Amino acid sequence: MSGAFLVSAVFLVSYLYYHFNYDPVRLEVQGPIRTIYFAMLISHIILAVVIVPLILRTLFLASKQNFVAHKKIARIVFPLWIYTSLTGVLIYFFLYVWFPSESLTG
Repeated sequence: MSGAFLVSAVFLVSYLYYHFNYDPVRLEVQGPIRTIYFAMLISHIILAVVIVPLILRTLFLASKQNFVAHKKIARIVFPLWIYTSLTGVLIYFFLYVWFPSESLTG
């Protein structure tokens, strides 16, 4: 879990750097795909904000060897972390693989 946290932290720093320094890429497709994308994006953003302090709390409890409290919160945090990670990958695929904008393809 420490390795997963480290990789996630490095990704978060690189993600924030990118979004503060480059123009956003917009999904240009219309219809139900766009609705699905935005529903996923909104849930991803909300959970990405909420998950950081929850992960830090979970790691803190483990470091203090308070495994009863750690297990209790980890049962909630782990599935949220997985969901946030997977929706992040799906959002990437929506923007850059499945429906890239004209500016990205040439």
